[in-house]
Amino acid sequence: MLKEKRVIRDPIHGYIHIDDELIWNLINTREFQRLRRIRQLGSTSVVFPSGTHTRHLHSLGCYEVARRMLEEIKNLGECLNEREKRAVLAAALLHDIGHAPFSHSFEAILKHHHEFYTVQIIKGPSEVNDVLNTVDDRFAEEVAQIIDHSHPNKILSQIISSQLDADRIDYLLRDSYCTGTIYGKVDLDRLLRTMRVRDNVLAVKQSSIYTVENYIMSRYHMYWQVYYHPTSRSFDSILKSLFLRLKDLHEENPDIVREYPMYKALLEKEILNNDEFFLLDDETCSYSFNLMRNSSDPILKDLAVRIMDRHLFDYTSADNEEELIRHCLRKGYDPRYYVVKDYQRQIPYLPYLGRGSDNIWMLMDNGELRELSEVSSVVGSLTDLNEQDERVFYPKEIMK
Repeated sequence: MLKEKRVIRDPIHGYIHIDDELIWNLINTREFQRLRRIRQLGSTSVVFPSGTHTRHLHSLGCYEVARRMLEEIKNLGECLNEREKRAVLAAALLHDIGHAPFSHSFEAILKHHHEFYTVQIIKGPSEVNDVLNTVDDRFAEEVAQIIDHSHPNKILSQIISSQLDADRIDYLLRDSYCTGTIYGKVDLDRLLRTMRVRDNVLAVKQSSIYTVENYIMSRYHMYWQVYYHPTSRSFDSILKSLFLRLKDLHEENPDIVREYPMYKALLEKEILNNDEFFLLDDETCSYSFNLMRNSSDPILKDLAVRIMDRHLFDYTSADNEEELIRHCLRKGYDPRYYVVKDYQRQIPYLPYLGRGSDNIWMLMDNGELRELSEVSSVVGSLTDLNEQDERVFYPKEIMK
């Protein structure tokens, strides 16, 4: 334990409390500090200018929610030993350490989900791994197991990644606050006060069913009003086109990496090592886009200018794709880069069969455990709601 508890000021939780030297040392690793240079919402700031908060802030917030869960949920602390508590707090802090620039939109470019790189960094070689190894040589593997859902104690993964977890609670509260919206309001205090452990799963008492329903609706509204906003998806479509063009140019002439050395590993390798991944952040990408403003390739130059100066694509129904391709060709635009289809879907709540700990469970007044959609008519009506949105993004000038 630290000789004196450390606190970090936070607009969402007031104070983030740290009394374990392990957690403090993890915060001060270079991999965790890199998250200061990764924006939480990626391209969303093109729509909500104040939404520029970082993965660093969110990761600290996720840790704080997990810490409060251990302290405030009755009987949770009794169900876990001290090693498991330290491991789950470390996992909460590190759960996003494998995030690339521009949030989830960059994962299509990397070809691997952020959890893949999170586990790779935790297992080392890395400063994070060195700190975890101060506990013993098995501890890093246990933290990784919590994140990839392979830990034998499923309640640990439920705390970090389920349908009602520390990660989702913090990002709803934080993203709503930082974007200036009201959709993500969650009553964290009441949730913690009414959560219990029963049959090795976290459950919420029946008296808080309306609080849980509000949480589900908050997620639903945040996804369609903020995370899937068509303007930020327009930015993402240009980003994907830019890297597609860069890869095509690299296939024609591998020497292009001399102009953009920050992408050498990305262009040449299927999987980046931890040192190569460490160099990718929002600031590096922004610098590279400024370099591309002067590219001799007109497509790469145009896409970079659009990203940096917010000259975004327009959008329409996916049914118009063939017409847009014809307009592109007529105007001299290559539709490979200038007609981009994007598909998004969101199911507000999906009960899992055979994955009980991932469901949201209600602890009924008679002591029975029941899955949320069975006892909430509101949530039950949402389980069949599979909203989809498919659009095509294109330069508005091709229609003139």
